[in-house]
Amino acid sequence: MITLLLISAVTLVFLFIKQRFNYWKVRGVPYVHPSFPLGNLGGIGSTKHLSEGMEDLYSKLKGKAQFGGVYFFINPVVLATDLDLIKTILVKDFNFFHDRSIYYNEKDDPLTAHLFTMEGIKWKNMRVKITPTFTSGKMKLMLPIVRDCANELEKCLAKEIEDGREIEMKDILARFTTDVIGNCAFGLECNSLHDPNAEFRVMGRKVFQQQGLGFLKFLLTQQFRTISRALGATILHPEVSKFFLKTVADNVEYREKNKVERNDFIDLMIKLKNGQTLDHENSEQHVEKITMKQVAAQSFVFFFAGFETSSTLMSFCLYELAQNQEIQDKARKDILDTLKKHGSLTYEALHDMKYLENCIYESLRRYPPASNIFRTATQDYNVPETSVTIEKGTSVMIPTLAIHMDPEYYPDPQRFDPDRFNADQVAERHPFAFLPFGEGPRICIGMRFGLMQARVGLATLLKNFRFTVGTKLEHPPKFDPSSAILMIKGGLWLKGSKI
Repeated sequence: MITLLLISAVTLVFLFIKQRFNYWKVRGVPYVHPSFPLGNLGGIGSTKHLSEGMEDLYSKLKGKAQFGGVYFFINPVVLATDLDLIKTILVKDFNFFHDRSIYYNEKDDPLTAHLFTMEGIKWKNMRVKITPTFTSGKMKLMLPIVRDCANELEKCLAKEIEDGREIEMKDILARFTTDVIGNCAFGLECNSLHDPNAEFRVMGRKVFQQQGLGFLKFLLTQQFRTISRALGATILHPEVSKFFLKTVADNVEYREKNKVERNDFIDLMIKLKNGQTLDHENSEQHVEKITMKQVAAQSFVFFFAGFETSSTLMSFCLYELAQNQEIQDKARKDILDTLKKHGSLTYEALHDMKYLENCIYESLRRYPPASNIFRTATQDYNVPETSVTIEKGTSVMIPTLAIHMDPEYYPDPQRFDPDRFNADQVAERHPFAFLPFGEGPRICIGMRFGLMQARVGLATLLKNFRFTVGTKLEHPPKFDPSSAILMIKGGLWLKGSKI
């Protein structure tokens, strides 16, 4: 009897999996044949980065239809390959795809319930409340803090290169952005540049560390979100949660008790906690209050998204400039000429450094830190000009890196060429061929801030130092397969010399 039950159970499971793996076939959608149990995720997280896996799948599916079908484990996933469809998903028909298929657990892992992962009306309301933090006016107020941190970065690097040794730039740049975010978001002196083991920096490392089967757990929670929440699955390191919940609570308590106002992110969070905020015209409004855990979650995402992506962007940019001395010289001249014109590193000067901006954008094309865009169909969606329906609950993947490396849009895509972002070339390209920050209503809210700190950091470094490639750096560099964002495995080793 037991044997018969086991055989029946195995048979049912087999038939269910077979039926799932026929999902795209029966709908007439081009697809890449999956393998049990990983679907089309074989090797991802162990031998190749998720974005590299998506690049392989994109190359197999592009041109066959507006999108292709792939499988994450046994779940069917839409892989969008047509830029017009991508525009439709992200902008025109956003109301069908307003949620990201990113796991969060507000009850058991409260810091994960932040603006990046929130869904539906909760996301919309929070986005409206937080948007005033990232206006041009707010950026100008934060610029002096970023400049001060960049001056400390200059001192730190000058000391590091004194004996001519190679330096791991990714860590130094992450310490710089940690100090910037800590000061701008929390009003705290993190001192990471002068103390690599400062608590904020240690916690920042832990956010992105995947231990043991951590990456597999990350993938499983994304694909089986309802079950994961029911089981109370958490994805953040317990130390990280404890640290940020306490840090934010202590900071808020101190400011309220001592009536401290710094006009920064925590100030806005305190207003939201108390049912007040500022609209774009800086007039006071009354809004629904948010909890202390929600304050901590929004502060947390500002921290980890801001420090890691910007430092990664700067490190890849320096890597390319170190390999291309002619381009590095041209960027340095742009910086020096602009500083001479404006007199100092003002907000206007930063935006006047057009060639440096091109170098930053080309780095974002070549190495987008957030190298895939995730969406979920929140209702059945009939794909325009087809008879195919993307069913409610189906995940949609937009492979940013694959698009950025497509020779149809960027000839000789492996070559680093800042001139691709001259106005005439940009005008000739499809606007959705460049998606480092996403697009549409869910475009990265911190884009201005991230670009500002990258501009300040790179302008300060290139003005004072020349960079060459170190011997410790593997060439071409390999991406860390287990990293959530695009990152060089083994670190970015460069040599720097004072100018």
